[in-house]
Amino acid sequence: MYDLADVVPGAEIDPGSNVLIAGPPMTGKRQIGFEILRSGADRGDGSIIVTTKDSADKVLDEFSAATEDEGSDVGIVDCVTKQRGIGTVDDDARVKYASSPIDMTGIGIKLSKFLEKFYERRECTENRILLHSVSTLLMYSDLQTVFRFLHVFTGRIQSANALGVYIIDSTAHDEQTMNTLKQLFDGVVDVREGTDGPEITTAGIPS
Repeated sequence: MYDLADVVPGAEIDPGSNVLIAGPPMTGKRQIGFEILRSGADRGDGSIIVTTKDSADKVLDEFSAATEDEGSDVGIVDCVTKQRGIGTVDDDARVKYASSPIDMTGIGIKLSKFLEKFYERRECTENRILLHSVSTLLMYSDLQTVFRFLHVFTGRIQSANALGVYIIDSTAHDEQTMNTLKQLFDGVVDVREGTDGPEITTAGIPS
């Protein structure tokens, strides 16, 4: 079973589940996603972050700085650096590069390589995967293409008995798009701005 840290206290998530974190900009969705992965890393879970917005270096620094276990298993699928053309980059133990957020086949291959390495070689049987963000994918591709990609992606999470966490800016997309995408997920965490910080409501998440 997986937990959702202090984001949803007491939540118990079945292996192979996929959870969407949705809300307007500046409501802390990214931080919530990171916290769920950090909670797992501190108990020995593997962590894989698919980033379509920031470089691997920035994501790795931010994630590692707040993780108690400096030797935790973490992998970054960077979909940004090659697209920006910032020098020559090669895959290494912690970072694998997709050519751009449009390269959805490449993203899936890089994810599978990390899962295989964590699960088979390191015997890390519980892994948490964060995709930040679905909204960026929708900037570059149409809904049908992104839906097909996420259908395969969530299926891969399910097969690996992992926990998938996905971030989306709900105000950037119409209601039909949001409702279509929500079909792919086992649970949804809705984040709204409250007077004393983020207000969180959930659907499909047992506690």
